[in-house]
Amino acid sequence: MGLFFNPFNNLLCILLGISFTVWFTMLLVFIIVPAIFGVSFGIRRLYMKTLLKVFKWATLRLERGAKEKNQLLYKPYSNAIIAREPTSLEEEIKEIRRSGSNRDLNSASEFEMSDIFYFARRGVESIMDDEVTKRFSAEELQSWNLLTRSNYNFHYISLRLTVLWGLGLLIRYGFLLPLRVTLAFTGVGLLVFLTSIVGLLPNGRVKNFLSEKVHLMCYRICVRALTAIITYHDSENKPKNGGICVANHTSPIDVIILASDGCYAMVGQIHGGLMGIIQRSMVKACPHIWFERSEVKDRHLVAKRLSDHAEDKSKLPILIFPEGTCINNTSVMMFKKGSFEIGSKVYPVAIKYDPRFGDAFWNSSKYGMVSYLLRMMSSWAIVCSVWYLPPMFREEGEDAVHFANRVKAAIARQGGLVDLLWDGGLKRGKVKDTFKEEQQKLYSNILVGAQEDRSRS
Repeated sequence: MGLFFNPFNNLLCILLGISFTVWFTMLLVFIIVPAIFGVSFGIRRLYMKTLLKVFKWATLRLERGAKEKNQLLYKPYSNAIIAREPTSLEEEIKEIRRSGSNRDLNSASEFEMSDIFYFARRGVESIMDDEVTKRFSAEELQSWNLLTRSNYNFHYISLRLTVLWGLGLLIRYGFLLPLRVTLAFTGVGLLVFLTSIVGLLPNGRVKNFLSEKVHLMCYRICVRALTAIITYHDSENKPKNGGICVANHTSPIDVIILASDGCYAMVGQIHGGLMGIIQRSMVKACPHIWFERSEVKDRHLVAKRLSDHAEDKSKLPILIFPEGTCINNTSVMMFKKGSFEIGSKVYPVAIKYDPRFGDAFWNSSKYGMVSYLLRMMSSWAIVCSVWYLPPMFREEGEDAVHFANRVKAAIARQGGLVDLLWDGGLKRGKVKDTFKEEQQKLYSNILVGAQEDRSRS
């Protein structure tokens, strides 16, 4: 009992109470209240500029120290294969045959041994510089951002750098991580509670107005939980009701990045656990589109629900990521055509992250959701740019595949990303037989065409 009433313990309790009060007051004044009203004090921008100066100094010290110790710093290698102008299979086969035997392609109506060199070279190029597989791993950095060592072969360059790295570790895990976890729980908790309350109101303008304000406020709090510094461009092109918003996909936080600047109707599969609780509360206040597991494979049902929602001008625009998987922020891969078969107005959006402050890419085959979020919250910041492109329409006579490719090309061009035709599903599956058959068909057409030309002559 004497220990319980010890003055030291009482003083400790008082100090803890004061610390908690100060901590909560700072959160309320500098983060939660600004998030409610959508204002910023510019603290995050100043923080980003300070980090850039520190990164620059650290990289210079790293390079100088490495030279003094005759160590090589790891830098991303350039492409092993020199880029060439794209040419067709027929042109390349023709060139190989000419250089090998000084004969024209039309003089050969059957397979030649020299044709093997084309397929062998393409195979080696694919192994040396695989443009697909490398899109599913973290983007390489040209400089050190104090998150990891640039070269695992050395452990010590200078005392200053080691102290700076340790200080950064202490700041990220001792201050930023607890702050961000607190904000994340606050944002998610408020989202579940307030959307459940708003869901009790009758449908109408008041409910829609309150739902939009609640969603914006909670998403902005979640954005601050990542210390996200977002620059939005061309806001006059922001998606409007009665349309579909499509964007390239790098991370699950893409949703938060876009939803903190405007309200969207989400599309997805119904989950259990915490995610299920969030989904059920959100749909009470806003008409999101959730599918049961058995319904996801029914393409006609999915297209019907999406079409009905998009045709209703009173409902929020649908947010869709047509790639179907996360790509590492360097390229845009094949868009699934289902989103473009509806025939509605499409609002393209390009998202580009700055990897110097933290890698936003989610490698789902390597990290689970919890470990991924931990990595995000323990990084320096999430910095990205968002471009709203003018709305695009499906042209007369244009099929869904060509429309999807046209939208994808516009997003890649605006975001400075590589436009790839490959399916993002290759992240987990093998190349479809149709791709192999297409190359076989092209080669057989060359031989058949040569035979036909010879018979005519």
